[in-house]
Amino acid sequence: MTFLLSLLVIALMIGALVDLIRRDDSQVKFLPKIAWIIVVILLPLIGSILWFGLGREYGDTGIAIPRMRRAPRTAPAQTPPAPPRDTRTTEQQIADLDREIEEWRLREEVEKRKRDSSEQGDIEQDGERS
Repeated sequence: MTFLLSLLVIALMIGALVDLIRRDDSQVKFLPKIAWIIVVILLPLIGSILWFGLGREYGDTGIAIPRMRRAPRTAPAQTPPAPPRDTRTTEQQIADLDREIEEWRLREEVEKRKRDSSEQGDIEQDGERS
């Protein structure tokens, strides 16, 4: 039994080597031809299986590999709406930014006055307690 298995592995290796040597370089995938030859010689069973499974380029006349068909789309994909365009002129945008800066400056000033008045109130309350 082991003798038969050994003959089968050797026949597979010889078949892989013959196929590999006769093949054009453009029909060899993943590794150069010399690397495939070394793999098939050093690992006869695994190398031969890898050669026939991965390394060999099957043309139109070779083994037909069944492919799954894509399901037809029922509804076209909706593209997200485009963001609204700013139709203001550059001068209008600059004026709006200036107003926004002024608004933030006034808010900071109001906050500062509130803090100052609350600190002033705290000082007055401390003075009445003494």
